[in-house]
Amino acid sequence: MAEIDRSQVSYVFDGVSASVLPEFVVSTIRSFAATENLYRSAVREIATKLENLNDEFKYTKDRNPIHLITTRVKTPKSIMDKLLKRGLPLSVESARENLTDIAGIRVICPYVADIHLVAGLLVSQDDIELIRSTDYIADPKPNGYRSLHLIVSVPVFLSDRTERVTAEVQIRTIAMDFWASLEHELAYKLTDRGGQEVARELRACADVIAATDLRMQALHEASGRPDCNVDG
Repeated sequence: MAEIDRSQVSYVFDGVSASVLPEFVVSTIRSFAATENLYRSAVREIATKLENLNDEFKYTKDRNPIHLITTRVKTPKSIMDKLLKRGLPLSVESARENLTDIAGIRVICPYVADIHLVAGLLVSQDDIELIRSTDYIADPKPNGYRSLHLIVSVPVFLSDRTERVTAEVQIRTIAMDFWASLEHELAYKLTDRGGQEVARELRACADVIAATDLRMQALHEASGRPDCNVDG
């Protein structure tokens, strides 16, 4: 598909008003819709794998290393905006080649060790390819953000072919997710009110939450659940 100009297609993503669409617009819509469906399929594949692992632990170890799984796929408009922000060509091919977070899976775990347990079990599966791993738990972002990010690819089986699709998997504890959710809201609302002081306070809160995570991990291990004691 050829590169397209935003002025020609932006209204496609904000709401179509024309009664008869030009052919290039129809082609654009179909291409992005097919791509969105492809990434939704990838999300389902990965989520199903994670759910199966969680169910196995429930019946074999009487516990769940996963508290919650959420998924999302970027909308065509969101994809287009991100391509523009990066100065990249506006096309499906450009999106697939340059964006690794079109499909996203967030995995919330009870304990820190569960994060590495789940990550290890996921990437050890034969059809999952690990492209990149970024450990913001060992090396938090300056604002205090902690999470394990995996970029993986998974095969999606279509009627006439198999395609490998890239997705981002974020794995974090309940406490890390609590902080990340509120930090996003607070940082946005308080940018004009003592920004540096707010940033320091948010980082301090992140450190307290991280210390609490470790204490909860120690309590869990003291309770005699060795399945959580795995190397990261």
